[in-house]
Amino acid sequence: MQTDTFEINRISDKPVIEFKGVSKTYATGTHAIEDVNIRINRGEFVFVVGSSGAGKSTFMKLIMREEKANTGTVMVNGFNLTKMTRNQIPMLRRTMGIVFQDFRLIPTMNVFDNVAFAMRVVGASDKEIRLKVPKALSKVGLGDKAHSMPMQLSGGEQQRVGLARALVNSPDLIIADEPTGNVDPNMSYDIVSLLTEINKRGTTILMVTHDHNLVRDFQHRVIMLDSGRIVADNAAGGAE
Repeated sequence: MQTDTFEINRISDKPVIEFKGVSKTYATGTHAIEDVNIRINRGEFVFVVGSSGAGKSTFMKLIMREEKANTGTVMVNGFNLTKMTRNQIPMLRRTMGIVFQDFRLIPTMNVFDNVAFAMRVVGASDKEIRLKVPKALSKVGLGDKAHSMPMQLSGGEQQRVGLARALVNSPDLIIADEPTGNVDPNMSYDIVSLLTEINKRGTTILMVTHDHNLVRDFQHRVIMLDSGRIVADNAAGGAE
C-alpha cells in the first residue's frame, strides 16, 4: 500500500530538518519565505528569532506541513514534505511534539487526560497511557497535579502540562512556538531549562522566541529570519 511504502522509504540518517531552496508565497502575494537553505541535525537545540513578519510562523508551518512550499524541498524526520499527501501528514505529526504559546489545554479535562489526549489520537492503548502519562508529568515536575483542572494551575504550570503533552509520545523533534510568551520571566527560564534537559537526552528542539535574554543566556544555536530569508546562523559554518 502507498502508506506502507511511504513509511518504509522514510530516511532515518538524514538531518532532522532540511530546507533546500525553499520559498513560500501566499495567494495575497506575500513572499513569506525566500530561497531558504538550512540543516538542523539530530540532537540540536535551535532558537528561531526575527521581528514580526520575518517569516518565523511560515517557517514553522512548513515544518509541521500546515503549509506547503511553492518551490524547493522540505525534509523533516526523514519525510519529504514536498511530496507528502494530506492523508500522510498524521505520520509526520506522530514524530514531533508541539508546544504552543497559548497552552491549548482542554479546560474540561484534568491534567492527566490533557496529556493522555496526545496518546489517544495516535491510537495508544490504555496500558501505555497509564504507564507513560505519569512519567511525562514527573519529568516536568507535575507528578502531583494529575487530577488538577487547567483553571487550577498557574500559567507556568499550564505550559508544563503542554510540555508533558509534547513529550509523552517520545517524539524525535519538539517544536516550541513562543512557549514562554504567556509566562513570567522566572518561569520562562524554567521552561527553557526543561527543554534543555530534554534536549540533552537526544530530542531535537526548535524554539521560536522574541526573548533575547533567553537566547543570550542559554547559548544554543540561533537562526535569524528577516523578510523571509535566513540572515544569520551561528551554527558551525554558518548559514548555507
